[in-house]
Amino acid sequence: MKPYVKFGLLITVILGTLAWLAAGGISETKTYYKTVAELKEMGDDAHTKRLRVAGDVAEGSIQRDGRRVSFVLKQEALTIPVIYDSIEPLPDTFRDGAQAVADGKIGADGVFHASKIQAKCASKYEAKPGEVNKQVTKTT
Repeated sequence: MKPYVKFGLLITVILGTLAWLAAGGISETKTYYKTVAELKEMGDDAHTKRLRVAGDVAEGSIQRDGRRVSFVLKQEALTIPVIYDSIEPLPDTFRDGAQAVADGKIGADGVFHASKIQAKCASKYEAKPGEVNKQVTKTT
């Protein structure tokens, strides 16, 4: 075989392998962003995908047992139980009534097993109702 043909075959094998690894990596890290209502509509299809579920933390649902934290995400009348078991601490804004996003997978038992939690408290950053934005202006 000519050296150019061998070189061409080697390049083709290397590029093919890189493309295969890239395609596999993309499909494994793909995450679907869903609300609690959308997750309930997914049915059995939800068990095969990695998901990010958004909702509000139900009042009085946070239970801590060592590093394991369980709580309930809700959206209107729909709820889903969540278990977070990680060495990373929960965000400071994670508390009852906060908006939260749980990243993980739903188990066959219907419990969402989160590997990462993000939380925000929108009221902390918004102006209070009836409060006007006070700006200091200079007149010259």
